[in-house]
Amino acid sequence: MKLKALDLTLASMFVGLMAIGANITALVPFMVIGGVPITLQTFFAILAGIILGSRLGAISMTVYALVGLAGVPVFAQFSAGFSTLISPTFGFILSFILTAYVAGKVVKNNRSLAAFISAALAGLFINYVVGTNWMYFAYKLWAAAPEGFTYKLAWLWMVAPLPKDIILAVLAGMMGHRLERTILSKGSFKHLRKAV
Repeated sequence: MKLKALDLTLASMFVGLMAIGANITALVPFMVIGGVPITLQTFFAILAGIILGSRLGAISMTVYALVGLAGVPVFAQFSAGFSTLISPTFGFILSFILTAYVAGKVVKNNRSLAAFISAALAGLFINYVVGTNWMYFAYKLWAAAPEGFTYKLAWLWMVAPLPKDIILAVLAGMMGHRLERTILSKGSFKHLRKAV
């Protein structure tokens, strides 16, 4: 895959958006439920996939993860470093790569509004499955699990942010479709449609 300057710029932009989305609620402590910060990361990961395409979207999310692991405080609550690998919520960071890839694949051959919304919801599903399962196994295998922690409880913790994430996923699909019709299908951005 040959990357153009525009590709690198857009991928970098999404790395920055992920950092902002990760910490937008950092000043509001009650936005952490069951150890899971409520952020806008999933929203931006979905947008990365449906706007940049599966490969470039996944690359941008991989760069985001690597930047955080390298020590730049871009993860939720301004965390960073290799110690986050053992965090119960690190699975959500890993899921962003797959979220962007899957969302981009869903809209590869179908650029309708329904496809964009379906792509966004598919990305959200991936995010929840990977992130929640990682969290459960992290608490069971190496992190100190709360008293009475079960697989069911791990999923119950995810009920609180779910309505917000569904709404944001649908909005991401709608925004991606709107950008497709107004900007991405024109000029320098046309190649992104082929790179999906």
